[in-house]
Amino acid sequence: MSKRNSQEAKRNARERLREERERQAKKDKLRRQLVVGGSIVGVLAIAAGIGFAVTQLGDGGGSGTVSSKEWNDAAEDKKLVKPANTSGAQGTDVVIGEKGAEKTLQVYEDMRCPACAAFEQGAGEILIQDVEEGKYKAEFVMATFIDDMAQGSGSKNALSALGAALDVSPQAFMDYKHALYSQKNHPEESEDEFADDAYLLEVAGEIKELKGNADFEKDVKDGTFDKWVLEMDKKFDKSDVQGTPTLKMNGEKLVVEGTENTPMAPDQFKAAIDKALTAE
Repeated sequence: MSKRNSQEAKRNARERLREERERQAKKDKLRRQLVVGGSIVGVLAIAAGIGFAVTQLGDGGGSGTVSSKEWNDAAEDKKLVKPANTSGAQGTDVVIGEKGAEKTLQVYEDMRCPACAAFEQGAGEILIQDVEEGKYKAEFVMATFIDDMAQGSGSKNALSALGAALDVSPQAFMDYKHALYSQKNHPEESEDEFADDAYLLEVAGEIKELKGNADFEKDVKDGTFDKWVLEMDKKFDKSDVQGTPTLKMNGEKLVVEGTENTPMAPDQFKAAIDKALTAE
């Protein structure tokens, strides 16, 4: 795994991220286009988020980071360890909530995805509360395609750390994911901050169950759940989902009424959930 050479480098990187976030906050919308191998991946700001189209992209490594291909090659050589609190043959069924809940919200995310971060910052706490109240279960299907698109290995590395949190408890998984997506901790997708184990552990220090948890820290540093990440990748690739974040209730895609947009804002999310819960 890639490590920072100095604390000074980390401080400088964070200062750059802070300045960038301040600039972004002054804009009403963000439009980007990334041209990769002749294919255009449109990145459009929609309802405080950015939608990523999934496409076949080449492997590459960002400056000072492990490339997606290198990370995959190393993970292939490891033993598959399935986190506790998962099910399915490869441990890729991550369903959290009361077993008696009639409906399941499928959530498709990529840890480096800024749109996913926007969704978590806007509606994430509502989702967590709904699950805790038993309104529905939540199934998480995670992608790592931004490592190919933006180069690096942060999506994969962060997902492996999430596997370590899930091994501790479903609550630790939910809280840690929310913390990684927070405005304070989530880097720009061009910054491969999540490739740094030390940074992931620093954020984990905000979570009661993970702070000072020696087993969790060892799993993050050892990459215990790296091969599990590859299996989760396969699950996402087999889905019909073309971008993150994507939300489905019992297989039916949730959108802002009258559009095809993901409900990112809290009021949009509540309206979409209420409609889905009352549907036959």
